[in-house]
Amino acid sequence: MAIKEQSQRQLRVGQEIKKIIAGEIQHENVRNLEGIDALVTITDVQVSPDLKYCNVYFITSNNALNQEVMGGLQLAGGHFRKVIGKKTTLRYVPEINFRLDDTFEEVDRIEKLLHDPKVQRDLQTKDEE
Repeated sequence: MAIKEQSQRQLRVGQEIKKIIAGEIQHENVRNLEGIDALVTITDVQVSPDLKYCNVYFITSNNALNQEVMGGLQLAGGHFRKVIGKKTTLRYVPEINFRLDDTFEEVDRIEKLLHDPKVQRDLQTKDEE
């Protein structure tokens, strides 16, 4: 199944939600993250076409605390929706679902594969032909 490209409106709303959530985390307004010693970075927000649901992707500075951070963010979902409702003029404040962004791990995995001696050997033999 092909993934449909987001509309300008979806992208605009997603960026606004990203800015609001990142600001709340940066200003330490999220009680559920208190005591967790990890930096949280919001990497992307994807909003559904009807603007009623959104997936918020994040990474942390400490991979061992990923699940704890995700739990704290999910519990703070109501707080985020309340702030988004106050700071935007959306008719419906989207339901927020937090997901761990694994794209950086995938990039590292591919880099390791490309630098593997077996792959390097195969690349050199193809270049020589």
